[in-house]
Amino acid sequence: MALVPLASVLFALLVGSVSLEPQTLWRIFDGSADELARTLVIDLRLPRALAALTTGGMLALAGCLMQVLLRNPLADPYILGVSGGAAVGALLAISAGLGGFWIGGNAFAGALAVTLIVFVLARKQGGWTPTRLLLVGVVMAAGMGALISLILALGPDSSLRGMLFWLMGDFSFVRQWRGQMALLVLVLAVCLAMARPLNLLTRGEKQATLLGVEVGPLRVIIYLLSSLLTAAAVTTAGSIGFVGLVVPHLVRLIAGSDHRIVLPAAALLGGSLLVVADTLARTVVAPRQLPVGALTALIGVPLFLMLLNTKRGA
Repeated sequence: MALVPLASVLFALLVGSVSLEPQTLWRIFDGSADELARTLVIDLRLPRALAALTTGGMLALAGCLMQVLLRNPLADPYILGVSGGAAVGALLAISAGLGGFWIGGNAFAGALAVTLIVFVLARKQGGWTPTRLLLVGVVMAAGMGALISLILALGPDSSLRGMLFWLMGDFSFVRQWRGQMALLVLVLAVCLAMARPLNLLTRGEKQATLLGVEVGPLRVIIYLLSSLLTAAAVTTAGSIGFVGLVVPHLVRLIAGSDHRIVLPAAALLGGSLLVVADTLARTVVAPRQLPVGALTALIGVPLFLMLLNTKRGA
């Protein structure tokens, strides 16, 4: 699986409106290539590919955690309204004519605000159940969707295209990836340390409790980690669907349900899938670029239906 992200990044570096030969790529990294090719790869394609790799990994890992938390195979990173809060914050910044740091900062603040609201509203005396959390999250997601529609309707026409591209996912202006990569590695390490309790939790809360798992604190940790990953991913590139839903299913079909394997494999495969989708988004109708979220939906829908049919056949 470790070779798959490497192959996807190489594909992203070589393919584009200006295609490169593999020997050109080698000359770029040993310093003998011309300045134009070096700028194209080092300054433009490589940061974008690594940002897509990191974002896809975060979404896939968040999808795994959400499916364990809610014990629902249809759960994805956006189901509890975190992406909706991020979208509201980002669209408010875009409609106000702000950019760069303000869009990302507002998106992250909106995502964390919704996370806190859902956590507080879903909690009652004695803790909260997955069903209660899911219901509160779905209602918050619907509310955020209504706010997004109002912002799009009332926002200035000059900002409308940028708003729509952000909502559908876009890596055109993403150049920072190191912080997101560090976050992904850190959260993955924490999740691997919790792999055994996660395996037990998937078998049911009562069985996990009988085998010594502190279910309440574990659920809080899972929720916070998945929300943090989702907030970081949405802040980086907007809302990108189906990665967090399809990739965990595909990994479990190939490698089984042991989270010691599922978690790192999902992060690697999710990142690779998004890198390929983003490369196609910027090359299919070059020089125009498509929103990467539309490509992931086109890939994810038939793939999910195929996986569903395979499971039924089994």
